Amino acid sequence: MEIDPHVIDVLLPDLVGHDRHPSAYLTYLYLYRQTADEAAELSLTQIAEGTGLSKRAVQAALATLQRRGLVDIERDSITSVGRYAVKRPWQSSR
Repeated sequence: MEIDPHVIDVLLPDLVGHDRHPSAYLTYLYLYRQTADEAAELSLTQIAEGTGLSKRAVQAALATLQRRGLVDIERDSITSVGRYAVKRPWQSSR
């Protein structure tokens, strides 16, 4: 899978430099790779292990990504495994 240049050229300096949330950028990259244009069910543990972050850091990152409109998150309950869909708002066709 090829990474959209916008993810590196715009999101990297925006999330890491401007927002000071490098964990959000790492989490976005991980989800970008795991979802491959479709939503995927992943546990916080899976995301934490895949990124090298703590579960708490992943939770904070997901909140940032959801607030920024970069990830949609669905859960049946607060403790259930999440279903994540990566959004690419810079692309009108997605």
